[in-house]
Amino acid sequence: MPIVKTGSTDEQLLAGLARNDKNATETLYREYFGMIQAFILNNNGSSEDARDIFQEAMIVLYEKATSGRFELTAQVKTYLYSVCRRLWLKRLQQVQRFGTPVESMPELVQVEEDLEAHERRNEAFMMMEKALGHLGEPCRSLLEAYYLQKKNMQEISEHFGYTNAENAKNQKYKCLTRLKKMFFTQFKSGN
Repeated sequence: MPIVKTGSTDEQLLAGLARNDKNATETLYREYFGMIQAFILNNNGSSEDARDIFQEAMIVLYEKATSGRFELTAQVKTYLYSVCRRLWLKRLQQVQRFGTPVESMPELVQVEEDLEAHERRNEAFMMMEKALGHLGEPCRSLLEAYYLQKKNMQEISEHFGYTNAENAKNQKYKCLTRLKKMFFTQFKSGN
């Protein structure tokens, strides 16, 4: 029996798999498991889930390879990825992590774009927090009372000693204008 080595052709790997060649199986795991594990970890899964899904995909590939009727129309890597993706999305649907049918899921779940947007939002929040810290009193407390503590203008007027809710509203507007100015000054300078 020929030994299947890293860099073997897809046909050699399939032939080895069909013969129950341990080296072919090890090569497939070594070459492609990391890719599948990354996909599953990035899509609400664990390392154990990745092992299970990869094993199921290997069984599918083995059955295809031993059937004698299997004609590979893509790379083994692409075929395994597609099978694993389909199995994983089906499993997610079964445990109701997603309500969307598998057929309508996008081909790839883009994680990097979501992470970049999340990082930009975090940076903006940090700048806003810094601007709020530099705002000073009573503006900071007034804005926190309105936006974070969800107090109405009458409550704010009584708490801060304004003559009426309209005066509190005007002060809130002035404070908000100052905060925006400070934030956008920081935002433009990148600090």
